[in-house]
Amino acid sequence: MTQLDTERFELTDTGRLLASSTDGSVADEIRLSVAPELWRAWGALPQVVRTGMVFRDPVGGLTAHESLLRNPGPAAALRAGKAAGVAEFAARAAEAYDFSVFGTIADLGGDNGTLIAALLAAVPGGRAVVQDLPEALDTTVATLKAAGVADRCETVAGDLGETVPSGADAYLVNNIVRDLDDDRASALLRRCRAAMAPTARLLVVETLMPEVLTPQESSAYGLTDLNNLVFAGGRERTREEYAGLLTANGFTLTAKVPVPVGEGMPDYHILEGTPVENPGRR
Repeated sequence: MTQLDTERFELTDTGRLLASSTDGSVADEIRLSVAPELWRAWGALPQVVRTGMVFRDPVGGLTAHESLLRNPGPAAALRAGKAAGVAEFAARAAEAYDFSVFGTIADLGGDNGTLIAALLAAVPGGRAVVQDLPEALDTTVATLKAAGVADRCETVAGDLGETVPSGADAYLVNNIVRDLDDDRASALLRRCRAAMAPTARLLVVETLMPEVLTPQESSAYGLTDLNNLVFAGGRERTREEYAGLLTANGFTLTAKVPVPVGEGMPDYHILEGTPVENPGRR
């Protein structure tokens, strides 16, 4: 805040970032950081660290993540924050990996559609289906229309914890596995495997935790890893941990494609999983 005279004040460039109307606004991030659901979860940090188990509200039994998604205001802020992060690398992801080899891409938990819109824009002949909770799809449709790709993308209401659409050539899972513990992540991957043809591919977009964190990497990976545990019960994983998770659930890790990101962001990768024949007989 800059004081102009005894009665007038003006926001600095940093202060303007608190306004929702400002490009690069951090308003949603700030709202989420002070959400009661998140503060309660972090208040249980000693218990969470000792047990490795996510904090659940004693009344409803929900994690902070689940509670926020059931509250329209924080849920909208959470989705907006995720969309802002995706916008940072969506176009670069389209350049890093050859999505043109797929006729139809299923974007699971596609949220507001930022990533799939960029992919469809880069692949003029491609088609897609976005599955997410009903309350997210209005924004998804608006994003797809604004990008001029709505005619090539179907939206499907559904809970990834219960079902995924069948018949797609690629299954895109962006920034979702990190919010899941190994059991829930395995259940999602098995649902994907059951819905996929042998020629389809699983594409997991995530950051990869270094095997050993340097002090410089701690804020980008270590704090995020801890927040994933406290917030949703998930975790960051190394390349080997993702490979093991895929192998245990019917896939082989066949490619690890880095996605260039802006300065200060953790390194993102597209992990390509190829279905294994008769996974139950390994």
